[in-house]
Amino acid sequence: MSANEGTKFKGLRWWIIALISLATVINYIDRSALGVMWWAEGDCIAKDLGYTTADVAKQQYAIILNVFMVFYAIGQSVTGRVFDKVGTRIGFMLSIFVWSLSTMFHALARGVLSFSIFRGALAVGEAGNWPGAVKSNAEWFPQQERAVAQGLFNAGASIGSVISPPLIAFLFIAIGWKVTFLLVGILGMLWIIPWMIINKSGPESHPWITDEEKKYILGGRPAVDNNATEEKAMTMGEIVSHKASWSVLIARFFHEPIWWLFVGWMPIYLAATYGFNVKEIGAFAWVPYVGAALGSVAGGWFSGKLIASGKAVGVARKTAITIGSSLMFLGLVSTILIADTPEKFVGIVAIVLFGFQFSIGNVQTIPSDILKGSSVASLAGLGGTVGVFSVIIMNFLIPVFTSQSFTPAFVIIALFVPLGVLAVFFFGGKLESVK
Repeated sequence: MSANEGTKFKGLRWWIIALISLATVINYIDRSALGVMWWAEGDCIAKDLGYTTADVAKQQYAIILNVFMVFYAIGQSVTGRVFDKVGTRIGFMLSIFVWSLSTMFHALARGVLSFSIFRGALAVGEAGNWPGAVKSNAEWFPQQERAVAQGLFNAGASIGSVISPPLIAFLFIAIGWKVTFLLVGILGMLWIIPWMIINKSGPESHPWITDEEKKYILGGRPAVDNNATEEKAMTMGEIVSHKASWSVLIARFFHEPIWWLFVGWMPIYLAATYGFNVKEIGAFAWVPYVGAALGSVAGGWFSGKLIASGKAVGVARKTAITIGSSLMFLGLVSTILIADTPEKFVGIVAIVLFGFQFSIGNVQTIPSDILKGSSVASLAGLGGTVGVFSVIIMNFLIPVFTSQSFTPAFVIIALFVPLGVLAVFFFGGKLESVK
């Protein structure tokens, strides 16, 4: 795309969120590739590396996955501060360059150590995508549209998870795992080009934004956003001193493991429980993420409609979080009671992930509801770090819990659901701008 200084684009904010959503699709293709190819009946990465039994392969995979999660947890907070310092334009460029290059280096891995090193680098790069998106949405969208924008962003994760299993399985069968990592890594490098062209600056000074859209965005910001670029960012101590901040931190601690259990372990579950090979994993593992993609958009639309109808922001967020969490809980109970075939399992998990994304998009939007723009990414990143540490604990326990069945893991995360909801209600209060 090219344009001169006089060119104006209607709906420029939707171009920005579309690019971020596309980056998230690429993020999840890169992230999911290892899980799809790691362990299966027949050819797979684990056997190529000499891990020939399911138990050993799960143990080695848990090590690699947790190295990723540790660096992902650290990266959430670090990159959140980076985005608040350098802005979203440069922040996203740096993040996707690092994670794409790291994905390509996976082709050189020769064992758990080298895979862990490359996964750690991948994690640091990918971590920036989340606080960066929350910050970008606070810059480019009025408050009543922020949950919709966050939902579109989260839909990118779901769409990436839909695309990844069949795409990675096809590439694995056709060209092997090493060239597969090289090809999917190139996607992110290509994304940088349109991002740097289109995202020239924020809406206040972007040369392509119409006066009408600029007025709409700036006029829809809450008082907490006023003069955000002129105010000094809050320290982490100041951020956590506010009770409302803890609604984000605790809710994400309890809810993040639900998403990651399926993202990280569902291919392994399908192979261990039903004896699937890589091709069969590719045919089934994408189905639940269709539900997740729909939930991402629906949750943001629902809370946005409530706000537009006159409901307080806090009421809208809590209502959406409660509805989504109810679906999560019922779905997780159903995986224990009635999911006795792979078809039933992936169908029920689609409901679980619909509920998760319906809810989490609103949780992730809370930082932009309660803090000024110069501190939004910091709280979003800290929330991601807290959530990821919960996931790390779960990943260490999964190989222990699942020696006979995955049921204990499903029971634990089902109990986490109401705890996350209670955190939003108890700590969040009215979810208003902090002073």
